[in-house]
Amino acid sequence: MSSSLLLKNIYCLQTSFDTPQQSGVDLLITDNKVKAIAKTGTLSLPSGTKVLDCSHHVVLPGLVNTHHHFYQTLTRNHPAVQNAKLFDWLTFLYDVWKYIDEEAIYYSSLLAMAELAKTGCTLTTDHHYLYPRSFKGDLMGLQFKAADTLGMRFSPTRGSMSLSKKDGGLPPDSVVQTDDEILADSERVINEYHDPAPDAMHKVALAPCSPFSVTKELMRDTARLARKHGVRLHTHLCETADENDFCLDMYGMRPVALMEECELIGSDVWYAHGIHFNDDEMKILKETGSHIAHCPSSNMRLASGICRVREMIDMGINVAIAVDGSASNDSSDMLGELRQALLLQRIRYGSAGLTATEAFTMATEGGAKALDFGAVGRLEVGWAADLAVWDVSTIPYAGAQSDPVASLIFCGTNHNTTHTIVNGELVVHDGVLIGFDEDELAAKANEISRGMLDKAARKEVV
Repeated sequence: MSSSLLLKNIYCLQTSFDTPQQSGVDLLITDNKVKAIAKTGTLSLPSGTKVLDCSHHVVLPGLVNTHHHFYQTLTRNHPAVQNAKLFDWLTFLYDVWKYIDEEAIYYSSLLAMAELAKTGCTLTTDHHYLYPRSFKGDLMGLQFKAADTLGMRFSPTRGSMSLSKKDGGLPPDSVVQTDDEILADSERVINEYHDPAPDAMHKVALAPCSPFSVTKELMRDTARLARKHGVRLHTHLCETADENDFCLDMYGMRPVALMEECELIGSDVWYAHGIHFNDDEMKILKETGSHIAHCPSSNMRLASGICRVREMIDMGINVAIAVDGSASNDSSDMLGELRQALLLQRIRYGSAGLTATEAFTMATEGGAKALDFGAVGRLEVGWAADLAVWDVSTIPYAGAQSDPVASLIFCGTNHNTTHTIVNGELVVHDGVLIGFDEDELAAKANEISRGMLDKAARKEVV
């Protein structure tokens, strides 16, 4: 039996960011698709249709998060690395993260996706590359279980690290795997979980962690495996000047040249950060159709630099937005990340460095394109019913209604939605997470976090 949901008398509907805003309209969802959009009161409703009054609300396509590390929600705000740059930050936290177990994966995934959903995100990836030797469960299976519990559209990456300290990399031996282990499990998770449908609830990508934590051979073999199965590829690239120096010292080439040699470049690849590309490398990105996940909060938090987003957009490079890991942000506030993206570009390029429309486009269609989702990122008849709904009748938005959509970025003190809808189902309703008790989730995450930090302080052997 089909189910229907009506968003009634919408104050401001933005179906996409290349079309005008609409007011006084209804949007009907049937099953998991947008069924109709019409003037309020003119639609014929199926029996049993649930109605949401949206007369004070902005309704947008759901936001898409293109880079995260869910497990890091358990180590936010650690005093020892509040003021550290990336390599020092990683070196310290690896000795905490090595204590991650099955419970930590499940609850950190719930926590990250809950925060994302409550701030307007309906589709997210995760880059999990840390596999402690003591971890024996199905890590990606636990993440999909968490996504299904909350109702999130989810496209995680099977990340990897194979280059430990003893081989010249950054991570400790206890959290890396062999190339054979990584490739075998990568193929397993593709076969078990990947759905190639354009509006799938589950997709899988492959993601060697970074040039300083995997071998060249693994990068190349992972790229070939991904293309064998038709899945996306992802990695960190050109995040810091230190990374450039590392690649020159270790491989005798800059990171983009390394990606070319390893076949990890192209229209099926998206890179996180991309701050330190030179002009020639930007042309290569354009020519190859490679995508960028821009992580403004993390880039500021770790003082990594300012990504050349304005220039990338002008060149036609697809740029998406990402919150990055919650120990380098330190939140999973998706709407807040759009504000950061807009403001940071203006520091570098001036007052028109990035517009609100461009930020929203990056966070919807740009993200869906990077993650290889079709019929996602716009609200059109027949497209996926992924929507974010904010009440703009409150004090923080008063006086800002000359442009209600832009007010979500320029104004506001609370980025939480009134409703978040994924695949036609309410994931957040009246500001409350549906799939899991919020107080229980916060308490459990704090308990697990304390346990990991205590083990790290005692230097327990893994």
